[in-house]
Amino acid sequence: MFAVMSTSVNDPSHGFCRDCLAVQRGPAMRCTKCGSPRLMRHPELYALHIAHIDCDAFYAAVEKRDNPELKDKPVIIGGGKRGVVSTACYIARINGVRSAMPMFKALEACPQAVVISPNMEKYVRVGREVRSMMQALTPLVEPISIDEAFLDLAGTERLHGLPPALVLARFAQSVEKEIGITVSAGLSYCKFLAKVASDFRKPRGFSIIGEAEAVTFLAEQPVTLIWGVGKAFAATLESDGIRTIGQIQRMERGDLMRRYGTMGDRLYRLSRGQDTRRVEPDHDAKSVSAETTFDTDLASSADLVPILRALSEKVSTRLKKSGIAGRTVVLKLKTQDFKIRTRNRQLGDPTQLADRIFQTGMQLLAKETDGTKYRLLGIGVSDLTGVEKADPPDLIDVQSRKRALAEGAMDALRDKFGKTAVETGYTFGKGRNAHPREDVED
Repeated sequence: MFAVMSTSVNDPSHGFCRDCLAVQRGPAMRCTKCGSPRLMRHPELYALHIAHIDCDAFYAAVEKRDNPELKDKPVIIGGGKRGVVSTACYIARINGVRSAMPMFKALEACPQAVVISPNMEKYVRVGREVRSMMQALTPLVEPISIDEAFLDLAGTERLHGLPPALVLARFAQSVEKEIGITVSAGLSYCKFLAKVASDFRKPRGFSIIGEAEAVTFLAEQPVTLIWGVGKAFAATLESDGIRTIGQIQRMERGDLMRRYGTMGDRLYRLSRGQDTRRVEPDHDAKSVSAETTFDTDLASSADLVPILRALSEKVSTRLKKSGIAGRTVVLKLKTQDFKIRTRNRQLGDPTQLADRIFQTGMQLLAKETDGTKYRLLGIGVSDLTGVEKADPPDLIDVQSRKRALAEGAMDALRDKFGKTAVETGYTFGKGRNAHPREDVED
């Protein structure tokens, strides 16, 4: 069927139905074959090939798939009353729940919500299934997170017998049928606008932003639509009287760079829809980290150190499983008034050992335990490399070699008998703090 369709489908005056994929040759508001109102028409519909795919409310969608009783209920994925919202289904979002919102505020907005602790192992498994289906479309898949990715579908029409727009529509159908969740897709000529397009009309969205309309479309949008313009920078722009992208379009590149440095150049280019970045399938991880939000605020070293040790071991385990090491240790703290503190220290050599990550983290933490109460603690490593030069013998700290050998023996026991088969004195007998709930994994 698809091969037959491809002979005439590239006519830009012809749209298609997203439900049955039938070509639409007239101006009807509903599909001439199945009656669906979900029609796609656009002057550049068959000329664009850069796509962004985003799973709709991913964690919540997976939980609803696995428990049909949750289908019509508001669902929040997050950790406890003191945690944050990882994601929320669209019913909960209608009631004001948003990702990264403190859980107590989410429950104030939607007290009838069903709260489910994240099951990262399950989500990773489903995310890999979706990514595998993406890679069947094109080898140029650039993952952005567990549930979204860029795709470059240029040159795949001969393989699929369909232009990229129809390939995306068929892909969305397949994910919904085979995996049981929904996705939204954006199609454009560059990554920036493909990502913007995928955010429209969620869930089950499919939007297009063509090159001919880009500048006009962007002119009416707020500056926060541009990557890198967060709340703080948006406030800076607003103090300068800049609220819309159209205002940036009327400014000179040199003036923007004098005011805002390298960010000024980004503003100039993206405000005009200029984005030459390619879809890079071998996108390397930038960091490996673990963090947890506490049920009650903590201030003392006695409370924080066991958690730091447990998180360091989690980071170390991921590094070892991935065959990578990191040179910079990064400590993250969030105060009770939601202010974030990050501290980092570069090591002489890359590491993947929990002991080195923990010892460095303790040195960073010591300067922050000044009576301040914290609601979140995280530890991670960045500047990732291979393991070839990781953790060489330390001629000054002669005990480091013994600690490394002991850690290897502990890893072997845990692999055989489970994660809690052997513990250090830092975590043994510390209850929940010895195995903190994780809010974020990178």
